[in-house]
Amino acid sequence: MRQTHLLSSLLFALCGSVGVTAQDAPTYRDELLSFHQSIVEISSISGQETEAGDYLIDYFTEKGFSTERQFLPNSTTRFNVLAWPPRTTNSSRIILTTHYDVVPPFFGYSRSGPDPPTAETVISGRGTSDAKGSIAAQSMALFDLLEAGTVTGDDVMLVFVVGEEVSGDGMIHYSNTVAAQNSRPDVAIFGEPTNSTLACGHKGGLACTVFAQGLAGHSGYPSSGKSANEILMRALVKAIDADLGNDERYGNTTVNVGVMAGGLAPNIIPANANASLAVRVAVGPEASGHLIVKERLEAVMAEVDPDAFTFECPFGFGAVEIDCDVDGFETDVMAYGTDIPRLIGNHTKYLYGPGDILKAHTADESITLGELESAVEGYKKLILHAVEGNSTRKYKN
Repeated sequence: MRQTHLLSSLLFALCGSVGVTAQDAPTYRDELLSFHQSIVEISSISGQETEAGDYLIDYFTEKGFSTERQFLPNSTTRFNVLAWPPRTTNSSRIILTTHYDVVPPFFGYSRSGPDPPTAETVISGRGTSDAKGSIAAQSMALFDLLEAGTVTGDDVMLVFVVGEEVSGDGMIHYSNTVAAQNSRPDVAIFGEPTNSTLACGHKGGLACTVFAQGLAGHSGYPSSGKSANEILMRALVKAIDADLGNDERYGNTTVNVGVMAGGLAPNIIPANANASLAVRVAVGPEASGHLIVKERLEAVMAEVDPDAFTFECPFGFGAVEIDCDVDGFETDVMAYGTDIPRLIGNHTKYLYGPGDILKAHTADESITLGELESAVEGYKKLILHAVEGNSTRKYKN
């Protein structure tokens, strides 16, 4: 029987609290800063992740890890990055995972604050928190535990996927692959900006494009046509203001109109219009909560015009419950979606990571060095908790 309880107790004592003070810089600080800078400096907007993926493969190979480019179906340029330390089996029981694609536009890396850097140092750039901060912190946590001899490749591996910011195609492919290989993980630790709190759940999501059909006409004679732009705008405002579903834990379902298009010229009544929506679903269950919201959305917009609208909603899921029964962490519920529902299986799942989600997807995306270092310690605690629980489950006889 493995002595994981003794080892984890020792490391917990060494780590202390999750935070790291500026006066007590961890041994991995320089490596953390360098690795984080390198991956942030490489643009990896969704669909254009190849250069960043190649860098990650080279980096982990030089660290002595085995690596794999897991190419997505029908692609020769987009791939998930899998990396694992030496192991005796063909899979690891625990995965540390996040995404290495980012939203547009790309803007470069910069650092401000004391020199040499301290915990107060501010690091700016696209992906600094969402989610390359998690990539860097997860990697340093695993390196530290490997060096201490606390874990092996049989315990833990890294899975960094593409496409999370668009359709989740990277995680979907990974999930399908491990299912086909009968090598599903027992525990998955997902990285996203959670302000270093442990998430007990997050809202679901529904992606929809709404098409409005009108009738072209001369703009001087409004009654000669039907404006697709006008009816779409009226319906969208009605949907934004409507109660599409709420929950005491997750709050209200919200609608973001991210993209709109319609019409040909200012003096033509537009015959066609469309809008792309990101709906944050506050109701469950995970498998069907989004369908409830979709029906309500369609009904609300039909009140404006029962015949004008068609919907294309390629994916969605209801509110997601997440495991958060780990001592030593503050907890919260997130209003965004993640790849968690795309990894199919009965595994234990955790969601944790450095950075403020309110800064992600903005022109001010940034993170502090202290947040990164705190997350390294947090990931170490989660890994040890998962290793100990997994050991008890698998080896206790």
